[in-house]
Amino acid sequence: MLTHISISQYTVVDTLEMEFRQGMTAITGETGAGKSIMLDALGLCLGDRADPKAIRHGSERAEVSACFELETNPAARAWLAARELDAGNECLLRRVVTSEGRSRAYINGTPSTVQDCSELGGLLIDIHSQHAHQSLLRKPVQRAMLDQYAGHQALTRSLEQTASDWLRGSRELEELTGAREEQTARAQLLAYQVDELDQLALQPGELEELGRDLKLLANAEDILQGAHQALAICEEQASGTRHALQLIRGDSQLSKAADNARELLESAAIGLEEARTEIQHYIDSVEVDPARLAEVERRLEQVHDIARKHRIKPEELTALQATLQAELEGLTQGGQRIEQLQEQLTGLRAQYQRDAATLGKQRARAAKSLIKKTRDLLDTLAMGECRFEIALQPRSSKAPHPHGAEEVEFLISTNPGAPPQPLAKIASGGELSRISLAIQVVTASDGTLPSMVFDEVDAGIGGAVAEVVGNLLRTLARDTQVLCVTHLPQVASQGHHHLQVSKQSDQQAAYTRMAVLEGEQRTREIARMLGGVKITEQSLAHAREMLAGAAA
Repeated sequence: MLTHISISQYTVVDTLEMEFRQGMTAITGETGAGKSIMLDALGLCLGDRADPKAIRHGSERAEVSACFELETNPAARAWLAARELDAGNECLLRRVVTSEGRSRAYINGTPSTVQDCSELGGLLIDIHSQHAHQSLLRKPVQRAMLDQYAGHQALTRSLEQTASDWLRGSRELEELTGAREEQTARAQLLAYQVDELDQLALQPGELEELGRDLKLLANAEDILQGAHQALAICEEQASGTRHALQLIRGDSQLSKAADNARELLESAAIGLEEARTEIQHYIDSVEVDPARLAEVERRLEQVHDIARKHRIKPEELTALQATLQAELEGLTQGGQRIEQLQEQLTGLRAQYQRDAATLGKQRARAAKSLIKKTRDLLDTLAMGECRFEIALQPRSSKAPHPHGAEEVEFLISTNPGAPPQPLAKIASGGELSRISLAIQVVTASDGTLPSMVFDEVDAGIGGAVAEVVGNLLRTLARDTQVLCVTHLPQVASQGHHHLQVSKQSDQQAAYTRMAVLEGEQRTREIARMLGGVKITEQSLAHAREMLAGAAA
């Protein structure tokens, strides 16, 4: 439940600290005093849109924090634990808004997103504003209220996920099948091209080897002629070297220089002999082979023809083959993906139909219960002749819908014998306010949130009906914390606790203040609400009687 709220520099509030307790807390005050400011500020902590204009004039920023006790709220504790934000049995939400328009949100002191604050807030507190009866005219709101009352949120989330998966898979399948003819033609072309390259069977390094072979075979005669000439020169030079070596070996040539010359001549003779041997090996390896030359030329022509067909260089053929093979495999897998999607969609549709049927049955049972309880409350709210119905109309489309197989619509008939019609066509403002309040009280009493806020939902009613509303809210507060902003003494007197909002001003600015009322102070506030500015003994006596009756 909400235990504390702190507001700083927000609209006409400079600083405001307030503690809250279990039970029903009535919040009252003069018109324009700022009774709803606290709830607007609380909404900021819960993820509402931040408006820099709400910052108090002359201030740089507004700051709001709200503390909740979580001992009886396992859902919120689990949410915090899953995100490593838990801090025991308390949760502190904080929001800061600057005059430049920047906004920062914190959960237990950790910077968080506004979306996270909103999601967590949905587990902490339920706020019913004074304009809730207007939103009740929208069918999505009506569906959400029925589902909340039924308590099958897990099933609705699962159904929404199944429908989302089905729709996403259907779009992918449509894209794949829509281009299937084009993909088939492309696959046939790729298969032909890959097969052609497979038959070419170009091996790594083969192109370079063919180039070398072509050069060798095409110039074989010239190569052999040159090699024989080189061999002859080597033999001639070797003969001259040997003769020079014999001439310098005589005993008469004993000297250091002669020794060096002999060594060099011996080395030259050896080198020439080795060169002659290698040239001979070279000559032996070269042969004039017209058949092999023609074969190499045909192979190179085949490679170049295919390269020209693909408009690439011959050395790029290997990479092209890998690319085309990968694309062909992808298209083949695309066909497999179509079959896989078709199988998945069949399973998803079957699951959706099962879950949608279950949801439809649960909605029908919940609708009967909600109708009965709402009619009972409407009877106490002086609308006994009102006929309230909930229509579950099957959707025209058979495709999985995220919100189930039926549309939910609240119908009402305020005159005997008249057929029920949508709320927007039948109910007047006052009637709609009471209908909305009855539905909210019924759905809230079956909810699991530990805190409920009603912001002037009793607008447009009075007298004995207002007393019934007060009794309803006090009864609701047995199981949950109820905060009620009201202008009706019949409602305010039913509160277990009472807060008064007032506006004070000086020559410089206006200030909103909130005070806890007890004893005579509370009596005088109820009397003011009964009789206006002038408080009489009669209004005081009436106020005491109302407070005593509520406490009985």
